[in-house]
Amino acid sequence: MSLTRNAEATAARTADSRWLELLARAGFIGYGIVHLLFGWLVLQLAFGKSADDGDQSGALRTLAAQPMGKFLVIAIAVGMLAMAIWQALEAAVGHHAAQGNDRTKERVVSAARTVIYLWLAWTAWKVFSNANSDSASQQEELTARMMESSGGRWLVGLAGLVLAGVGVGMVIYGAKKKFMKRLKTGEMNARTTQLARRLGMAGYISRGSAFAVTGLLVVLAAVNYDPEKARGLDAALRTLRDQPFGTILLILIGLGIAAFGVYCFLQSRYRKV
Repeated sequence: MSLTRNAEATAARTADSRWLELLARAGFIGYGIVHLLFGWLVLQLAFGKSADDGDQSGALRTLAAQPMGKFLVIAIAVGMLAMAIWQALEAAVGHHAAQGNDRTKERVVSAARTVIYLWLAWTAWKVFSNANSDSASQQEELTARMMESSGGRWLVGLAGLVLAGVGVGMVIYGAKKKFMKRLKTGEMNARTTQLARRLGMAGYISRGSAFAVTGLLVVLAAVNYDPEKARGLDAALRTLRDQPFGTILLILIGLGIAAFGVYCFLQSRYRKV
């Protein structure tokens, strides 16, 4: 028990570190830049003008190709790593304001965010080091290998269901404006509060819709034994574009993702860290 309390106390002190807070807030700026570029790539996909990946890795590669781009990419990697550490600590010892099952749910969500931020940090590092970060091809290859193994199709299908569930959860989270409770609304004036609410709703609903479509395609890949359908977010967005009214939906998603990017800038100032 003593060792456990000591570990929790050490984790709590680390979570309260001023440097960790500053890095995490800087990470939100990097997260916003990635989503602004991501939204731009989605709009390019909507009009059939882009051959690059319409996902976060494509956004990072686009950024790396600009003047000073690699410096920004490695800065984003550092920021994402700081955010991953922050959320890992929250998953371990945080969310004391919530009680019982609510605290457990918050800690699970923080654990999921830790994985996402670590993945983005790793992707940024691969882009910085000129490693192959074609997420669509990598996901197709991984899915094909899993399907060849015993029970692999079930695992792929389960992963797709989880991803679709996460997407639906994002949509609900945004529609109910639950993200507002994580902001220091007491420090925001009425106009900033309204802006944050609108940007957050558009952003979470758009991101959730994109992830839900991706998850459904992964499920279809498992059911039909077709790894090509599990090529990730880029392929999901292209599939959506080819449906009736798909271009309009893709434009809305692109604008919403860009709105989330702007919302991230607000989070860098007003997020409770």
